Amino acid sequence: MATKTKKRTKKSTKTKKANTSKKTTTKKANAAPTKKATAKSDKPKRVSAIDAAAQVLKKSGKPMRAQELITAMADQKLWTSPGGKTPHATLYAAILREINTKGNAARFTKVERGQFEFNAKAKG
Repeated sequence: MATKTKKRTKKSTKTKKANTSKKTTTKKANAAPTKKATAKSDKPKRVSAIDAAAQVLKKSGKPMRAQELITAMADQKLWTSPGGKTPHATLYAAILREINTKGNAARFTKVERGQFEFNAKAKG
């Protein structure tokens, strides 16, 4: 026996779109006004790991590995890991990314395998 199949016809989406747009405008009109943050908080902006690493390298003046940078940043209370298991790997990747994207304008230079130093020629 052969089975019969029916073709499905597409319903017009124009009516659906028109109906939904009316619904969204009424929802927006009835929604409570949102608060905008106009005043800045008094808290200082938190320093990122790569910015803290640049500060540590600039202050030390010698090449360091990513693991050494993480400990130095924690000792100087510039940055601590928010609970990650491998912050040194994340820092290493971020430093390499900056060197590759900015080139000579990067804050870091790669001295040896795994060692970075502050680029005195860079701005910042």
